[in-house]
Amino acid sequence: MITLNKRLSRILLTVAVLLSIPLFGTLFSVGFNWGLFDFILAGGLLLGTGLLCELVLRKVRRPDYRIALIVLVLAALLLIWAEIAVGIFESPLAGS
Repeated sequence: MITLNKRLSRILLTVAVLLSIPLFGTLFSVGFNWGLFDFILAGGLLLGTGLLCELVLRKVRRPDYRIALIVLVLAALLLIWAEIAVGIFESPLAGS
């Protein structure tokens, strides 16, 4: 049980550290222009990805399947992030 709490703590800490980068950029730079919705969306994507990777690590026993599924989850995160940021697929979710 302690291991699971450590992993969850690491996931939450990683999300917080990753979100602190655009936070400091927004506070101290003109190049960043993130609003509250941007932080909520990014936090949800990062947390969901971390928890999904944790689920894969817990449930999938074969190492080759684990690696493949985690790569798939991370690729999905990158594609969704790119779509929201710049609109590579030109969907209604695309950023301006």
